[in-house]
Formats: sequence, structure tokens, C-alpha cells
Amino acid sequence: MAEKPQPVRVLYCGTCSLPPEYCEFGPDFEKCKPWLIQNVPDLYPDLVKEANEKEAGKAANQLKNTSISSGSDDGAASSAPKQEAVKRLPGGKVKKKEKQEVVIEKVIRNKRKCITTVKGLELFGVKLSDASKKLGKKFATGASVVKGPTEKEQIDVQGDISYDIVEFITETWPDVPETSIFFIEDGRKVPAA
Repeated sequence: MAEKPQPVRVLYCGTCSLPPEYCEFGPDFEKCKPWLIQNVPDLYPDLVKEANEKEAGKAANQLKNTSISSGSDDGAASSAPKQEAVKRLPGGKVKKKEKQEVVIEKVIRNKRKCITTVKGLELFGVKLSDASKKLGKKFATGASVVKGPTEKEQIDVQGDISYDIVEFITETWPDVPETSIFFIEDGRKVPAA
């Protein structure tokens, strides 16, 4: 009598949930590497070799650092400022930190109608969907969160509310200082304060 075939057991990556053979084609192979080295070292022997070389390099660096720092004053080494992690874009360019500012612009359409756009509230920790609801209720008009021309989200409010919006923003969200609110008039950025 023939044996009953057993189902195939498939191992899945604990990080990206793909089979380990496909991790290198997944969303973030760098995050999967530690899991792969620990759980399936035979599948990616190059990774294991690379990890062993890194460990050897770290040990050598620690040995150098201890021999160098043992002769110097430890207080000076501990007071050195820690460097902030720099975000790099795919081309190797450094990502600039955005200025925290709210930009309000009035756009006139069809000669008589206008839209007021509010950009930059999310930089102060304001949830844009909640902000658009509050703006719509306060000014009794339509307000929605839309993607702007630079793929960043902004709030579009129907009508010209630029006369009252600065006061409303500073009262509703105290984290937003009036000095960081700007209007765009005639293509120039003008401070609201």
C-alpha cells in the first residue's frame, strides 16, 4: 500500500511574511537580514559571511577605541554631542528637515469664487482631517484634505477666510505660534504677525 503524501510545510519570514527565498525581492530586505541569518543561514550564505565580517570589524574597532580612550580623559569623551541620524534619499542625497511653518494662500477661480489653502499644519502635530472639520464648522463652509501639487496634503477651504484664519489657528492649536504663519500674496511669502 502506498504512503499518503504529506503536505509541504512552508517557512515564512518573520519580518516581511514572504517565503525566505523571496525576501530579497520584498519591500525591505535590510530589515529581513537578521531574521534570515538566524533562522535560515544555509539559504543566504553570503549574508552569514557578511555578518561575521561585520562582527569581526566591530570587535576590532572596540579594541582600538578602548586602547585610544584609556589614555585620555573619559569626561571629555562623554560630553561630546551625539550626532542626529541623517535621512538619506535613494540617490544618496541628504533629506533636508522641513521648516515648521503654516502657509495660507488664497486662490481665485471663476473670477468671483475663491479657495483658501492651508499648508503645513501637520508639521505641528495637527491631524489634517480633524483640522478640516473644525475649519468647516467654524466658517460654515466646505473644507477637505487634498493632495497638493507637490504630493503633500493640504486643506482646501471654500471661500475667502484669510481675514479670520490666523486667530482661529492660534486659538485652536496653541502649538502653532503666530510667528510661523505666513500668507502668500502676489507670489511672495508675507508673515501674518
